[in-house]
Amino acid sequence: MDEIKDSCPSCHEGPDNGKRLSHHSEKTIRELVSRMNRIEGQVRGIKGMIERHVYCDDILNQISSAQAALHGVAKLLLEKHMKSCVTEQLLAGDEQVIDEVLKTIFKLLK
Repeated sequence: MDEIKDSCPSCHEGPDNGKRLSHHSEKTIRELVSRMNRIEGQVRGIKGMIERHVYCDDILNQISSAQAALHGVAKLLLEKHMKSCVTEQLLAGDEQVIDEVLKTIFKLLK
């Protein structure tokens, strides 16, 4: 149960626009933001490599690394989502969430 508490307790509708919001712990937010900051730095580095006419294979390897890092962020976010929001919706009888998650997973697998 602590793991669910550590992630988002539930995905609620926002007060202004009706869109669903996630509610992650500060620890999870810090981890996600830290990973995204590193990825942002990687992407800036790739841009610089292109501007400096670095050998294509080296640039492609860095692109692959950035893609893998983004995939890692997606996996972490999906795990937190499945253990909290999806679980809660299923327990509340909302089986439509399964189709939503499958659609998202299929997009991630492209």
